[in-house]
Amino acid sequence: MNKTTLLDLSFDELLVVLAELEEPTFRATQIWRAVFKDLASSYAEMTTLSKTLRQRLDEALPWQGASILKTLPSSDHQTTKLLLQLHDKETIEAVVMRYAKRNTVCISTQVGCAMACKFCATGQAGFTRDLTTGEIVDQALVGARLLQDESEHLSNVVFMGMGEPMANYEATLKAIRILNDSRGFSLGARSFTVSTVGIVPGIRWLSDEKLQVNLAVSLHTADEALRSQLVPMNHRYSVAEIVRACRAYVRATHRRVTFEIALIAGVNDSDSHAKQVAEALHGVLCHINIIPFNPIAGSDWRPSPSDRVQAFAHVIESVGYPVTTRHSRGTEIQAGCGQLRAAAPSSKADPASKTKD
Repeated sequence: MNKTTLLDLSFDELLVVLAELEEPTFRATQIWRAVFKDLASSYAEMTTLSKTLRQRLDEALPWQGASILKTLPSSDHQTTKLLLQLHDKETIEAVVMRYAKRNTVCISTQVGCAMACKFCATGQAGFTRDLTTGEIVDQALVGARLLQDESEHLSNVVFMGMGEPMANYEATLKAIRILNDSRGFSLGARSFTVSTVGIVPGIRWLSDEKLQVNLAVSLHTADEALRSQLVPMNHRYSVAEIVRACRAYVRATHRRVTFEIALIAGVNDSDSHAKQVAEALHGVLCHINIIPFNPIAGSDWRPSPSDRVQAFAHVIESVGYPVTTRHSRGTEIQAGCGQLRAAAPSSKADPASKTKD
């Protein structure tokens, strides 16, 4: 069993540990300020604390921040992919994306992924383990430090990196709550986006939280048979079930759902496919995000041509749904959607083995 680290703890949990160490409660504020405001990367940088206390904290709550093995910027310097090494030598990837009015970090929730989606490099590599809460939080802080060095700040966190967030639900949710806490990093709830291939129980759990986070569903097609080929988890949670869960999410949160569709030439990009999507989502408060398919090694699939993308979008827009055609960032450095693949995992696991009971 791994020892609890500082970044695994909520503010209230930190108070409990400090009480056990017979330290005053104001130390928690000092520590959280150092971590989430000053963006310290080690206890050594917490100069508001005595050296003795820093040593005691290091023994009670090891830091265990990820090491940056490689930093890979895109040619336009708007996207940076980070290869991070964890305490057990496993590796993950995170991506920092810079926009005109916001800066986003795309973070991972698992080492690898068990969903095995046919168009995703991460899914094809397999699954090793879940990330801890601290390992998820740490990625956001790594991204924030990178931006701080550029005199910028982190404004959004998207759970669209390696892994399926809903299959590591508890750690993902706790990471959001820690980063959202006004006493620390204080990132607004609406600045988080949780993406899922359609783990229906996870969508329901998120509905019950009453958090104002954004939900994105990687739908890709409403054709049940085709989706089962592209996204094997569709055998367990069908498009119809996913849409029902999303309707409940909208009722509970009053937030619209984003449905993502990666268009693959000759596979899911016809007008009839577009009509199926529109029919399946009838009456759902939602936004359709069309993503160019990013080629991955070993696949003959190619992205749909621009005229086919425009035609697909027009069909959906014609029935009243808002549609965005997203420009994929970082593809030249393999940092685009579906391209993250840090290292060959050492073990496998069942796709449903990590979901909440």
